[in-house]
Amino acid sequence: MKQPLAYVHPAAKIANNVVIDPFVTIDQNVEIGEGTRIGSNVTILEGARIGKNCTICSGAVISGVPQDLKFRGEETVAIIGDNTTIRECATVNRGTASKGKTVVGSNCLIMAYCHVAHDCVIGDNVIMSNSVQVAGEVVIDNYAVIGGGALIHQFSHIGQHVMLQGGALVNKDIPPYVKAGRNPISYAGINSIGLRRRGFSNEQIRDIQEIFRYLYLSGMNNTDAIERIEAELPATKERDEIILFVRNSKRGIIRGYV
Repeated sequence: MKQPLAYVHPAAKIANNVVIDPFVTIDQNVEIGEGTRIGSNVTILEGARIGKNCTICSGAVISGVPQDLKFRGEETVAIIGDNTTIRECATVNRGTASKGKTVVGSNCLIMAYCHVAHDCVIGDNVIMSNSVQVAGEVVIDNYAVIGGGALIHQFSHIGQHVMLQGGALVNKDIPPYVKAGRNPISYAGINSIGLRRRGFSNEQIRDIQEIFRYLYLSGMNNTDAIERIEAELPATKERDEIILFVRNSKRGIIRGYV
């Protein structure tokens, strides 16, 4: 259902039951899935791929041109997964030649005034509180919760099930399953409450805690700690994921307790 005061480019591909409120602008080369609602004064530009049953609230801008001086007008996309809500005045830029796409996963909540820059990959079930600013080519994995006003440096990687303090300045990678906060950003324990809510058993949580004791409380450097973890702790999905994350970290992981 399109209001007469909305502009929809004739070449846009809009499912039949999408609701489009007044004063919306939808450009060409846009696709919007069934059951989605587009609030008033939303701007959806070329390259947007919005899934089913999404809610895009007033003033949001989806698939805006990247704020990257290397961008030369190449054809790229911004993908929004199913059942995701993007609140008022949030912005999601499309990709550049670097990755070709910006992705926000399914079942996410991106609150008001958040910014997701070019070539980011945001996983499923991620929550970003108000005014989170995510620079280019950041990766945020599934079920991460990002506190309001956090500033995330380009190329950073935030692991799954992380709980990040509001107002945090993130310039290092944050391993999965942890809480992170303070200034400078550092490890603040594991996200045990979040893990229990997601169905992790007490045994799994204890195993994760033990892994991070090696990494952050043993006095060893990361390389030695990982070798000890592999040698002394039983192999689990969570153990192997943490090891892989640390080994693949390009920026280095956040430090331990100060």
